[in-house]
Amino acid sequence: MATATAPASKDQSQAELHRRMLRQMLLIRRFEEKAAEAYALGKIGGFCHLYIGQEAVAVGSLNALRDDDYVICSYREHGQALVRGIPATAVMAELFGKATGCSRGKGGSMHLFDAGKRFMGGHGIVGGHIPLAAGLGFAIKYRDGDQLCLCYFGEAAVNIGAFHEALNMASVWKLPVIFCCENNRYGMGTAFERVAAVTDVVEHACSYDLAAELVNGMDALAVYEATTRAVDRARKGGHPTLLEVRTYRFMGHSMSDPLHGVYRTKEEVEEQRQRDPITQMAHKLIGDGVLDQAGVDALDAEVRAEVEAAVQFADQSPDPEPGALLTDVLAE
Repeated sequence: MATATAPASKDQSQAELHRRMLRQMLLIRRFEEKAAEAYALGKIGGFCHLYIGQEAVAVGSLNALRDDDYVICSYREHGQALVRGIPATAVMAELFGKATGCSRGKGGSMHLFDAGKRFMGGHGIVGGHIPLAAGLGFAIKYRDGDQLCLCYFGEAAVNIGAFHEALNMASVWKLPVIFCCENNRYGMGTAFERVAAVTDVVEHACSYDLAAELVNGMDALAVYEATTRAVDRARKGGHPTLLEVRTYRFMGHSMSDPLHGVYRTKEEVEEQRQRDPITQMAHKLIGDGVLDQAGVDALDAEVRAEVEAAVQFADQSPDPEPGALLTDVLAE
């Protein structure tokens, strides 16, 4: 009886995972669309970098982690924060600069933080947080833990010396760190050189004595499988991994960047939209009989309501008190 039911149980678990991943990608997409609207209305100030198009990277990778693992990101981190479990209300309130935000309104879009979720923040300096990931990995090893640190960064960070230094240290000390390069093709400045630079690092990763994989970042399941392999390496021997995840952002670099910018054509963006990770996952679930189109629409409606509630919560939340400027978010 156990032999007969085991495959069914596994199939059920897999179906639940895929459904959860679709919902999470829909949550990111609808959240970011609302963030764009709020920015246009002046409710969000400063910089705002949207994750539209890259949802499969955060969703696929974070579902391979445990709750006690650490996550650290660059400044395009709304998606990771949501998938990690920071409520949409707290993330949207932070974007609005409100006291109810996950960083108490002190961080804004680029500096979401939640120590309880082991979410160690978004970071505004390109490549500046990668050595911090190595430090988190070192702390885990020092304490004889079996956790790991997942570090996200864009391809532009590969030009930063700290990237190479951190990978070298992680390799020499065998630190449990997964370095996830979200290669969305267009970093700030001249992007094509950076794409080549990342490819070169992956092809010559043996010089750092770490594992490396190229991953289809428009397929959440491909990202999940690659991250699962990296997680296994990290837990078994503290072996670091570099994942170059090829993805594509459908929006500009930030809200100050035109939709297509001067560096890519409308035709290119529309071609990439044919690979939309959300559409791919929805088609898979429909094909597998997990959901029908009505079920997908119901998930989307549920997520839209959640995001709308987050906007209302953020809009009605109080601004931080002036005295909060001198307090520590971690101490609050």
